[in-house]
Amino acid sequence: MTPDPSPATAGRCPQPAAPGPGASRFGDKADGDATRVARLRQWHRHHRLAFDAAVAVVAFVAILCGAVAGPHGAHGAHLPRFAARELTATTVVLAALACGALVLRRRLPRTVLAATGALTIVELVAQSNDPRAPVAGAAVIALFTVASHTDRPTTWRIGALTCVVLTAAAMFFGHRTWYAQENLAIFAWTGMAAAAGDAVRSRRAYVDAIRERAERAERTREEEARRQVAEERLRIARELHDVVAHHIALVNVQAGVASHVMDNRPDQAKQALAHVREASRSALEELRATVGLLRQSDDPKAPTEPAPGLGVLDQLVDGFVRSGLPVALELPPGPQPALPASVDLTAYRVVQEALTNVHKHAGDGARAAVRIVRTEGALTVTVQDDGRGAGAHASGAVGEGAVPEGGGGHGLIGMRERVQALRGTVVTGPRAAGGFQVRVTLPLGGARTGGTT
Repeated sequence: MTPDPSPATAGRCPQPAAPGPGASRFGDKADGDATRVARLRQWHRHHRLAFDAAVAVVAFVAILCGAVAGPHGAHGAHLPRFAARELTATTVVLAALACGALVLRRRLPRTVLAATGALTIVELVAQSNDPRAPVAGAAVIALFTVASHTDRPTTWRIGALTCVVLTAAAMFFGHRTWYAQENLAIFAWTGMAAAAGDAVRSRRAYVDAIRERAERAERTREEEARRQVAEERLRIARELHDVVAHHIALVNVQAGVASHVMDNRPDQAKQALAHVREASRSALEELRATVGLLRQSDDPKAPTEPAPGLGVLDQLVDGFVRSGLPVALELPPGPQPALPASVDLTAYRVVQEALTNVHKHAGDGARAAVRIVRTEGALTVTVQDDGRGAGAHASGAVGEGAVPEGGGGHGLIGMRERVQALRGTVVTGPRAAGGFQVRVTLPLGGARTGGTT
């Protein structure tokens, strides 16, 4: 029976057994093999000529061994028997020339193939009594190199030509029948060399294509990330401008009024300072909500208030009226269906920026009119003023794409960017009767529904 677990071990999960010495030994061996393969590949990449020279030496030794080996061993054994044939000087010289040419097989693949093929034919002609042609091994290596460094049509043409020429030479100059196994061996080895070289080239091209696709995907991801960051920065800058510029303009005007009437009319100065306090508090609240968009989505302190829209347009207009700018507001009669959230926010920002420009540039005594017209497929926002100030013309220049002197003009540029993002249109410019006009048309089709008017 198994003893009961002790209190010290009860409830504990069994720990996995540590790998034994055999597993560690096998893991170390696999890591060592991978390291050696990586080092060998790196050496081959940086010492291609030395590698080709080593291949040439190995091929030379193999050709000499094949020249002196017999087809069968003693008592009919299926093993080659060395020193069964005589090694002639012709074979040694031709083998040395052919294998020496293999050193240049990467630089001049077709020239080396032609040279080794010609030396093979010379051997077949010089030793017509011997059906074998061991020098053909160098031609096989050269054909493999050509096939692995050219395209498939060229490989098939050169491979077929090499097979036909070498096999026909062996059949024509040999003393055995044309279907002898030595002749068929030359045909088979040259054909396999062409096929193997084409397979190596295809695999290399496949690996290169995968690597290029991965690099292109990485570059695309980086470019997309940079583009998204730039768009987000532009959007945040636009929001901050719309929030801060409006309230700071009101604070500036009210502070100027308070400073002007502080001594003679203290009651009006107190009222102006109260407006300054209210405008600054509103600016801080909207600034906190805008900056809160930069928080993480799971941050519990992220703002939950809806974005401003035409539903609170009367509050915006009331702030300008208290600051001394008479504003006439004309809205569609009766209850209206909910506007898409993007259109609702953009319309609110357009009115805010336009009235801010009127307050800053139209001059004393100017009056403004805001008109909202909604049709079945579009929302039109029109803001007009009857001001005579020179600043209105500067604002008009900005609306047409120019930048006025003094470095301003980001308000109407941001307005234009907002509207164009929704595929809307913006028309700004001076009125014939005097003053300035901003007219924005926002399409309603295909946008996401959000707040109400």
